[in-house]
Amino acid sequence: MTLRLYDTATRSVRDFVPREAGKVGIYLCGLTLQASPHIGHLRSGVNYDVLRRWLLARGFEVRFIRNLTDIDDKILVKAVELDRPYWSIAYANELKLTAAYRALNVLPPTYEPRATGHIPEMQQLITKLIDAGHAYPASDGSGDVYFDVHSWPAYGALSNQCPSDMQSAGDAPARCKRDPRDFALWKGAKPGEPTDAYWPSPWGRGRPGWHIECSAMCWRYLGSEFDIHGGGLDLTFPHHENELAQSQAAGLPFARYWVHHGLLNIGGAKMGKSCGNSLDLTYVDSLGVRPVELRYYYAAAHYRSMIDYSEDALREAAVAYRRIEGFVQRSAERVGAGQPAVVPVAFAAAMDDDLNTSAALAVLHETLRDGNTALTGGDDVTVRTALGQVRAMLDILGVDPLDPAWSAGGDTDDLCTVVDSLVQLALEQRAQARSRKDWAAADAIRDQLKQAGVVVEDTPQGPRWTIGEQD
Repeated sequence: MTLRLYDTATRSVRDFVPREAGKVGIYLCGLTLQASPHIGHLRSGVNYDVLRRWLLARGFEVRFIRNLTDIDDKILVKAVELDRPYWSIAYANELKLTAAYRALNVLPPTYEPRATGHIPEMQQLITKLIDAGHAYPASDGSGDVYFDVHSWPAYGALSNQCPSDMQSAGDAPARCKRDPRDFALWKGAKPGEPTDAYWPSPWGRGRPGWHIECSAMCWRYLGSEFDIHGGGLDLTFPHHENELAQSQAAGLPFARYWVHHGLLNIGGAKMGKSCGNSLDLTYVDSLGVRPVELRYYYAAAHYRSMIDYSEDALREAAVAYRRIEGFVQRSAERVGAGQPAVVPVAFAAAMDDDLNTSAALAVLHETLRDGNTALTGGDDVTVRTALGQVRAMLDILGVDPLDPAWSAGGDTDDLCTVVDSLVQLALEQRAQARSRKDWAAADAIRDQLKQAGVVVEDTPQGPRWTIGEQD
């Protein structure tokens, strides 16, 4: 089958045909670094990581660019509030974001450019727009430069809106604009803002507007035309609409497919710092849910669907993943870990159908049932086949329990070693109690381990233990 993706621009599921055979260029709008990331932000990273992994599995060479917005109105407001350099706030949050993505086994991007590293490209694009009659410097001497929405008849096509129905752009004072809907490409220096957050330009000392940043970085790393532009559904307007307009008005064909993911809401509202409802990985850890289980929670929903977060749903996903993990561990002990095999045809068909991970997981669970039946019946050939297929499917979703990424990290490794030693000591004491037929003592040890979250299972190869509920 041919991979098909939902394209926001055409509002249809389309066959994916890359600009260059065998190669795919992807740009994903990354985080604005005014605050640390929450689990709503992290859904984006996981969703596009699954897309990337599937493209790689299909044999494509993927150039994956994910930007960082390290200069923005919100960051400057935070810098004034905290009396800290804007760049120190941005960098501290960048480190937190990188650590969170690593914890969720999100593959590093091919490159992760910062907005402040691409001021020349932004100014070059702005100059092109002014020369083409699609942008103008403000007449009040502020140093602001605006995109002229009226000059671009296609404006609104991506988000399927009519410009006459749009409200004014709130990114700059309306007094200097020809039209309230015009948006800022360059912002002149303003009193009360950090004095180090500006660059020289032909229009005066200032800094870039938010939208021009991504156009410039797409152009720099993926060329004038590329395959897929990704981001959250909430970015469709105005951010991506403005990106598309200014890029094409500057003569760049820009993105061939617009792929947007649904949001992670809480209580029916968008998760965010400004709403006071953001949750981070520390919170997830406090629930006893591991990063791999959070990633499974994301992957279980179709990328375009809205997820209304609840603790119960997250815990249910964690229990479901532990059952999968239990099969992989038991099978590996029985027949060896081996290597991920080829995914089943039905799984591939589901992934080619606009990354239908819900249908793909149905295939995984069917394979899992066959594997568990084979384990019970001692059919090692079928166990080995099922294990290879299950691991291959889990690898596409980024949640293979045997992936070294889930056991990497010095402190975690040390802690696991200590816990394993303590559990083994308890199991030895239980074995001694059983050998002298002191069943009450043996059961008491098992119950105490269970209360601590350690589940013991007696197998023909001896006792084995896992964290969480038994399959």
